[in-house]
Amino acid sequence: MGSKANQKTSITFHSGLLTIGGTVIEVAYGDDRIFFDFGTEYHPEINLPNEELSTLLDVGFIPAIDIYDPRLTTRKRDSKFVNTAVFLSHVHLDHTKMINYLDPEIPLYTLEPTKVLLESLNRNGIFLLSSPYIEGNTRTIKTIAPCQDLHIGELMIRLFPVDHDAYGAAAFLIETPTALIAYSGDLRLHGFDRHLTENFCEVAQKVDVLMLEGVSISFPEKEKKNEASPDSERALTEQLVKMIQENENRQLTFNFYPANIKRWEALIDASPRRVVVEAEMALLLQKVAKREVPYYYAEKKERIGTLDPRLEYSYETLLADSTDYFWQFVGEVDSLQKGGLYIHSDAQPLGEFDPQYAIFRGAFEKQQVEFKQLSLSGHAKPADLAEIIDRIKPAMLVPIHTLKPESMHNPYGSRVLVKRGETIQL
Repeated sequence: MGSKANQKTSITFHSGLLTIGGTVIEVAYGDDRIFFDFGTEYHPEINLPNEELSTLLDVGFIPAIDIYDPRLTTRKRDSKFVNTAVFLSHVHLDHTKMINYLDPEIPLYTLEPTKVLLESLNRNGIFLLSSPYIEGNTRTIKTIAPCQDLHIGELMIRLFPVDHDAYGAAAFLIETPTALIAYSGDLRLHGFDRHLTENFCEVAQKVDVLMLEGVSISFPEKEKKNEASPDSERALTEQLVKMIQENENRQLTFNFYPANIKRWEALIDASPRRVVVEAEMALLLQKVAKREVPYYYAEKKERIGTLDPRLEYSYETLLADSTDYFWQFVGEVDSLQKGGLYIHSDAQPLGEFDPQYAIFRGAFEKQQVEFKQLSLSGHAKPADLAEIIDRIKPAMLVPIHTLKPESMHNPYGSRVLVKRGETIQL
């Protein structure tokens, strides 16, 4: 690949530009390269005939790269690289959904909590895209300890835990012979673990390149609309507690996004009513947070053997209750009591951009159950993005994972607006 004296580090932005999610970026030097992340673009408004590799490639939801499982594609492969590895920043599907389509010969790394979450959420094979060649439901995932150096040939990478609404999220620091590069993954400053994001900013100071997510600047009108929403995870928990206290003698139900483990734990600890979660969520809390919590089965199915039977509540008990329980609702809306209150807090369906959301909300209105949305972003607010840039002071800033990259600025050096498929060299 040429003499070492002339080698440069290249960063190729395969996808994740001018869109929310689907980030796939490649850092290469000499015979070595790494990729991150490995999800798909999220377009619930588009009905695909299937989500096979060829279909996703044809519609452009994933990039045409040479690291897919060769048994799933007829596209020609001709790689000049000796060492290749893929890294995941966190569990969200726009960063992980197609890992079963990755060549099984290529190692896949992440932090332990993300591995546990992925394998748990996909234990029934319905979270990730499936491959007929995968034993079990999820391909092999290797773990790397936080802040540990891992060498892929001449590339060195470290994963640093950061604050996000997906438990175990990480940002990356990548060192090559010619450059020091930081990748934010998804992060924020307003969760329970602000200090983790601050720690990452400290170690990433004055990097040559900072690739920073900018989800929040994509929707300035949404930021203004949500000014009355809680401004932190602690405030959200306090608001939930207040709503429970203010609604005595009323059936109270809710749902959260399952990977936001810290939000579940905060609610369980603070709620004036007993929190009861569906059995799958109880299993997730058991595996990830090492917590045993009250649970129920929303439908008749095989019992989960590791759950404590003494903590099980009957579905009928919860459906009849209006005073004692605050419980995760995942069943049929017409089984709820009329006049009840349901709180939808960043659960599926995620929002108005998803056609299923209006249908979902309409079912509660039909049942005369009050529907209350209580949201808090997992992404840094615009002012916090500026603070992160202030803390890191990058020589070059590359906004990613945003619809409005031009809204992000770098007072400490250049700002480069890249296009999908573009490569920059260092």
